[in-house]
Amino acid sequence: MGTKGSELVKKINLGPSGLQVSAVALGVMRITKLDLAQATALLDTAYTSGINFFDNADIYAGGEAETLFGAALKNASFKREDVLVQSKVGIVPGKRYDFSKAHIIESVDGSLKRLGLDYLDVLLLHRPDALLEPDQVADAFNALQNAGKVRNFGVSNVNPGQIELLKSAVSQPLVANQLQLSLMHTGMIDAGIHVNMTDDRSFDHDGGILEYSRLHNMTVQAWSPYQYGFFEGVFIDNPKFPELNAALDKLAAQYHTNKSAIASAWLTRLPGTQVIAGTTNAKRLADIAEAGNIRLEAQEWYDLYLAAGNDLP
Repeated sequence: MGTKGSELVKKINLGPSGLQVSAVALGVMRITKLDLAQATALLDTAYTSGINFFDNADIYAGGEAETLFGAALKNASFKREDVLVQSKVGIVPGKRYDFSKAHIIESVDGSLKRLGLDYLDVLLLHRPDALLEPDQVADAFNALQNAGKVRNFGVSNVNPGQIELLKSAVSQPLVANQLQLSLMHTGMIDAGIHVNMTDDRSFDHDGGILEYSRLHNMTVQAWSPYQYGFFEGVFIDNPKFPELNAALDKLAAQYHTNKSAIASAWLTRLPGTQVIAGTTNAKRLADIAEAGNIRLEAQEWYDLYLAAGNDLP
């Protein structure tokens, strides 16, 4: 049943960090569509819905997303200490990925200045750098941790081999990996279901990252949880996907909630998964947050998986 109030979103462990984070997080990539009053209202809605985790990146809106988020956080009805703030660094837009010590530290300093914060609760490396030197990353992480600027570290869009390469030098546990995952982006799941098959879904693009994440206690942060393709559009209420929307409608009625909450609950049913909801609409965010008190039955989970156009061998 969907319920209202600050207890709404269940909490999960963020990897081995010891942090209890909301299973639904607010991603603020598009927050610059709002003015300060609207952005503040969005953060307040998140908090009153039980969301205590906010995701950003230095490249979002050229840094303006961090600036507006920081201003809204200062105006919000809750204290900074009551929530967890994550940001990501490592992308030089249109040019390269850069995991050098100098770039990581400089980028974090820039993020903290824009956010108006003394520290990040979590820092992720944003996409893999082919020129990665693990010792450089280790030096950067140590410097940031020792200076009190970053408390926890993780990665985004990387595979198990790349994580292991980082871990060859980095002493801090990597608590999360942010990956594209939704009912209409299930490659990481398909490969596991189609083991020992020769069809297209059996091809593993990601190195068994879901299983690796569970084995190594890394939280999977699902981005674009309501999108199909690569930012092609949302699948909820999209006439291109009638069977999926019918299945979402059925479960939404059964759980007295909405389709966005069901699509989110489908993700949080996967152990160790956190949803990064990127909406700028406060009402929709409150709807999404209703996923926190929903645990789909196994057959319901598979029914949605099949309604999304997937199959079982």
